[in-house]
Amino acid sequence: MSDQEYVISPDDLEIALSADNKVKVSGADIDGLSRGKFMAKSKFLKSIEGGFGFCNVVFGWDMLDKVYDVKEDTDTGFSDIAAHIDLSTFRRIPWENNAPFFLVDFYNPITNKPFELCPRGLLKRIVHQCNELGFKPMCGMEFEWYNFRETPDSLAQKKGVGLTPLTRGMFGYSLLRPALNQEFFDGLFEELRNFDVPLEALHTETGPGVFEAAIEYSDALRTADRAHLFKTSVKQLALKHGIISTFMAKPWPDLPGCSGHIHFSLSNITTKENAFANKEGGEGMNSISDTMRHFIAGVLEGLPSIMPFLAPTINSYKRLVENYWAPVTVSYGFENRTAALRIIAPPTCPPKGTRIEVRVPGNDVNPYLAVSAILASGIYGVKHKLEPRIPPAEGNVVSQGGARLARDLREATETMMAKDSFARKVLGHAIVDHFGATRLHEWKQWETAVTDWELKRYVETV
Repeated sequence: MSDQEYVISPDDLEIALSADNKVKVSGADIDGLSRGKFMAKSKFLKSIEGGFGFCNVVFGWDMLDKVYDVKEDTDTGFSDIAAHIDLSTFRRIPWENNAPFFLVDFYNPITNKPFELCPRGLLKRIVHQCNELGFKPMCGMEFEWYNFRETPDSLAQKKGVGLTPLTRGMFGYSLLRPALNQEFFDGLFEELRNFDVPLEALHTETGPGVFEAAIEYSDALRTADRAHLFKTSVKQLALKHGIISTFMAKPWPDLPGCSGHIHFSLSNITTKENAFANKEGGEGMNSISDTMRHFIAGVLEGLPSIMPFLAPTINSYKRLVENYWAPVTVSYGFENRTAALRIIAPPTCPPKGTRIEVRVPGNDVNPYLAVSAILASGIYGVKHKLEPRIPPAEGNVVSQGGARLARDLREATETMMAKDSFARKVLGHAIVDHFGATRLHEWKQWETAVTDWELKRYVETV
C-alpha cells in the first residue's frame, strides 16, 4: 500500500498484532541497504505517535560500516534521528515466521521535518511536486542478478574470487535451468507475492546463474518500496538455500552486466488516464503526448548530472561500456534497446501502456534515489515545457556517437556536484552534497585498493 491509501488505525493495529511479541522495522540508508531491527510490541505501539530514536550513523557510514569523512549532516557524536513508522507499509514476512513488518521514514528530531538525507523522504517530496502538477507518477522496476552456490563463509574464504555459479552456461529465458533449483525459483515468486512484492515475471537471463524479475507496475512510491524490499528479500531467501545472490552490476569481466531498468508514466489525477498517451493517435513523436515529450526532454537534460544516482558504485561503470547492450550516451528512441531512453508507444503497445524505459540504471541502484532523480528531471521538463534537443535515434545508438555519459564514478560525481548542476536544481543541495561526498569516499576506497588484476600483472613482471 502507498501512504496515500488506507492506513490501519491504532486500535485495529493492536488487534492485528495481538498474537505477536515483536515487530520488525527498517529504513533505507544512502546506499539503499535495509537498516533496521526487531522491537518489542509494547515499544512499537508506544512509538506509533511520535516515532523512536535511530542512530544517525546509518547515514554516516558506507555499506561496510566504514565511517564517511562527511560531517555536515551526521555529527561526530552520532546522535539519534527520529524514525517515524509508516503504518501503510504493514505486511508480514512469510519466511520469518510471519513476523509483522513496517517501513520507517527518518525525521529531524529537532524540527520534526523529514530528514533531508532520507531516500524515501526524498521520493515522497518529488512525488508531491508531481501531484501539484496534476499527475500521479507510475513506475515499474526490473532487476537482473547473479546467483552463486556459495555461503557467507565460502565467500569470505574465496575473497569473492572464483565463485561457483548457481547454474552453468548461457541460458536466457531457459525452461531447463529453473528445474535445477525449482524450490528456490518457485519460492521467489510465491514468497515475494505474500510479502506484497508481487512480480509480473521471473525468468533466467543470459549468463551463468542469472535471473531477471519484473516488479509489478504501480505508483512510484509503492514500486520503490517494493524494489527496495525485493533486493533484501531475495538475498534472505537465497541464504536459506545455500545461495549468495548479488546485485553487483558487473561481477564477471567478460559477461554482460546486470541492469535495473525503470519504467515511467504519469497518470492524470483527475481523469485517471495515462498522460503520456496521445488520444489522437499517430506514429513516432506523434504517438505520444506533449507531456511525455516534455518529460523525455527533462530526463535527457538531467541524465549527465544525475548519473551517480543511476550508477552509484565503482563497479557500475564496468557495465556501462560499448557493445554490451548498456546505454552509454544521452539518447532516446522508439523501441530501441541501445538508447538510454526506450520509448514504448503505439503501435507496439495500447495507448494506456505508453511509457518510458530508462535503461541506464544497473541493479546496484538505491531505488528511492534512482526513481527520485529520474522523476524530478522529467517533471522539471514538463513544468518548463522543455523540448528534446536531439531527434529520436534509429538503429544502434552506440555506433552513432552522441554525448557520452560519464565513464567512471568520479567523473559522474564531479558533474553532479558542480555549482550550478541540473541535479542541484531538481533535487536540492543537501542530498547532492551529501551523496556526492559519499561517492567520493567510494572513489577514494578504490584509488587506494590493490586489486587482483594488479597482483596478477605486476608481482612477477615488474
